[in-house]
Order: sequence, then structure tokens, then C-alpha cells
Amino acid sequence: MNCGELLMRMLEAHGIDTAFGIPGTHTIELYRGLPATRIRHVTPRHEQGAGFMADGYARVTGKPAVCLTVSGPGALNIATAMGQALQDSVPMLVISADNRTHERGLGEGRLHETRNLQAAMAESSVWSHTLMRADELPRVLARAFAIFAGERPGPVHLSLPLDVILSTADHVAATPWPVPGRSAADPALLAEAARRLNRARRPVIALGGGAADAAGLCAALAETLDAPVTVTHNARGILPSDHPLLVASSPSFAGVRELYREADLVLAVGTELSETDYDFFFDGGFRIGGELLRIDIDAAQLCRNARPDLAIKADSALALAELLPQLQPQSREGAARVRQVMAAVAADHHPCYQRFLDVIGAALPGLALLADSTQPAYFAAGQFHPDRPRSFASAATGYGTLGYALPAAIGARLAQPQRPVVALVGDGGLQFSISELASAVEAGVGIAVLVWNNARYDMIARNFEDAGMAPIACDIYTPDLLAIARGYGCEAARATDYDTLHALLAAAPARAVPTVIEVREQDFLQSELPG
Repeated sequence: MNCGELLMRMLEAHGIDTAFGIPGTHTIELYRGLPATRIRHVTPRHEQGAGFMADGYARVTGKPAVCLTVSGPGALNIATAMGQALQDSVPMLVISADNRTHERGLGEGRLHETRNLQAAMAESSVWSHTLMRADELPRVLARAFAIFAGERPGPVHLSLPLDVILSTADHVAATPWPVPGRSAADPALLAEAARRLNRARRPVIALGGGAADAAGLCAALAETLDAPVTVTHNARGILPSDHPLLVASSPSFAGVRELYREADLVLAVGTELSETDYDFFFDGGFRIGGELLRIDIDAAQLCRNARPDLAIKADSALALAELLPQLQPQSREGAARVRQVMAAVAADHHPCYQRFLDVIGAALPGLALLADSTQPAYFAAGQFHPDRPRSFASAATGYGTLGYALPAAIGARLAQPQRPVVALVGDGGLQFSISELASAVEAGVGIAVLVWNNARYDMIARNFEDAGMAPIACDIYTPDLLAIARGYGCEAARATDYDTLHALLAAAPARAVPTVIEVREQDFLQSELPG
């Protein structure tokens, strides 16, 4: 058994069931051991697609998938997807084959040569490492999975030189090392947090994606404190859409910001308080008026963006489980405060986009919505609220990539094949990764690909206009996307009204191929955008 075969065996033992990759000359020996495992391999049409598929897989499950690449173009192609995952705390394991140990870094023009692959990939990963001996594999994998399980997750990159992949590994035990659990909170800090929360008169709870696996505890926390709750993109669904304490809007809107300014205490759980969630319009107007208590699994994150009055490093679920018994239930008129905020932001919520998003939810109950940077996705930041966590992701937050939605939706559907999955993407964004329709057909993935077509990069055009300029290079040629989809073997149709849209969406999950649905902006946008 060589090291490449041992790697596959150990990945399976660590719970990996899906790998995304495009076989290449340098990765052949990584694939040798794959048939002996139960790991499913999915072949994208571009390594960036592989990374986005792994991202979508992890968004809905919280678990990592594996991506296999060659060095050079393969690794650097996936780096963009890793950058998105890094900013959004999404776990994935990227494994790249590199040139032989004695050939690396010499600049001799070898195939796929990268001067320092480990350093290049470190910029888009939590940890990047080069395996130098088969003997190291168990502890290196243990460290990768310890990051996924016990720290703020994100991409991990491992580079394996060809001679290491081929080296004998019969002497290496394939038993995985134990993976540590998540960190509990300091009891003294929790007691102090409880004291401050119990005396607060107008508390607000700010939830981020780091609280996604603590939904029940978050609901109990809100109800005990009788406090309004805001959610980021990645926290959607932690409180169901009809919960009376949910501020079903965006923290970037003025009415929600007023709630933060008037609060005497804000408890932020698993949120980095980032620009793309709390200052999406880039006006610098987000302020916290009272005390700030922060709970986060990442110690460094507790020192970013906003200065806390109390900082607690801990897993959200473990911290809240210990905090809740120390809280005194009180009436703080939380629901009335939420209604006041929702009345204040009503003018910011576009009725046409709301109806559009409501039809998607009604056609596919329990869906996962994976969105690109496109107009309805921007409005979904304030107006789409699912009823369970891990149901919404948008590339408009964090790194802000284009081409995310389609491959991410493929990964999500592969992870949860019984769940309806929708890729919401613009005509421009789709053209970044449209070739992944072939991957979806090949893998038998029945997703709905909802294409919002306005034949331009509309948000960028608006940015030009806001800067007092005529848009440049924003009105793009858009091909017949439905004809292209049919050429790939997909079902494809245009929806010109809500009834047709509902019917097309509802039929999509039963198919073994994607259903590409084009909606043209002028058919669904009957009123001017607010502001």
C-alpha cells in the first residue's frame, strides 16, 4: 500500500463520503485507493467548481468534503472557492499533488510547477501543509479534522509531493487519531455574562453562522431574555420565520441599526460583525449603543470589528447551554420592539422581490437556497427567512465571488439528496460556471437553477451611477441560456408569471437532471426599487 492509498482509507475513516476533483497526471496515484472505499467521486468541469461544490456540501451539513487537485493551475483555480469558504467559516479539505520533493521550487519548468505551493495556498486556507513522509499522515489528518471539529472551521490545504504519494505506507497504522471536541466557556465569564444580561432592560441578540448548530438554545435564549434577534446571511433559519422575536430583515437597514443604538446590551453569538452583514451599503453607520458581549469559538475574532465589554471564547452551543440556567426570565417587550423595527424597515423591503422569494419557498418547502451575487439575492439578505438553519447561503457576503450558486447547489443536493435545492443566479454569474451543468447531469442532480436575467451586471452599473458615472462594461451580451442548458441535457424553460414559476420549481426535485428556469427581470419587477 502506498501513501496515496492510505490517504483514501484514512479519509473514509474520518467520515469523508464525497470527493470532488478532476483527475490529472499528478493525481493518478491519489485515485488508486479510491475504488476500495465508499467515497463518492464527483467530477466538476473546473477546479473552482469543485471548491464551490464542497462549500455547498458543507453549508447544509456542517461537514467537510474533500477536493483533489493537481498543483499549479488546479490548486490556484480552487483558491477562489477556498477564499469564499475561509471568509464564511466553511470547512473543506483540499489535497493537491505536487512535483517530487527534490524537484520542488527549482524553477526548472516542470509540469504544473508552483514555486511554493504551500505558501500560495496558505493565503486562502486556515492551514496549509506539505506532507514529507507517509509516517506523518495520521497526525496531519488529525490536525485538519481537529480544525474542522474544534476551531472556527475553514479550508485546510495539504500538498503531497509525488514521491511521498508513491512511498510505501504498509507500516503506517490506518486508525485515525482522536479528534478533540469544541471548547467550553470559562464559568466565571459566563456568570458575569448572566449578571449583565439579567440587569439589562433593552437587550438585543445578534446571531451569526457560528450559532447555526445551536438553534434550539438560541430560541430559548431569546425567549428567556424576551429580546429581539437579528441574523446574518449564514444564520438564517436559526429562528423560524414566524418567531415573534425575529427581526426578519437585514442589520444594514436603518431601522435595525436604531435597535442596536438603543440597546443597553448586545449579545453577539458566533458573528464576526462584518461589513457585508452589518454595513452592506458601506456607509459606516453601524453602531452599538450599549455594552457588547461576544461569544465566539475563535479568540482572534473576539478582537475584530467591535470592541467587546466581555469576550467569551467558546463553542456557541456549549456556552449557551451553560448560560441559560443562569438567566432570569423577564418581560422586556421584545415582540413589541420587533414590530416597531419591522414597521420602520417596511419601506426597505421590495414587494416584488418578496413575492418572488415567497413563491420559491412555497413551491419547495424546506429548501436550501444557494445564491450568487444577483439582484434578488441582494434583497434576500433582508427578505428571505427559512424555517431551519443551514438553508441559505449567498456569495454576496464575505469574499463576494461570482459563479458560486450553481456548483454550490450541486454540492448541497449531493449532500442531502431528498432536500429541494435551488441555485439563484444572475445571467452574468451563471456564465462564470455554466459548464457545471454537465457535472450535475453526469451526477444525476435534480436541482432548480433559477436564472434572473437582466442582461447586465446590474449592481455594478448602479455603483457606477452612484459614483456619478455612466456604467462601463456592464451591459453584456447574454446568449440563449435555455438553449445552452438543453445542450447540456437539462430541462429548461422560461417563466413569465408566478404560476408558471411555481409549477416549474415544484417539478424540479423529482428529475434526475437540473431544471434551468429563466426569469427575465422585466416580467417580475413591476415597481421601482426603493431608494
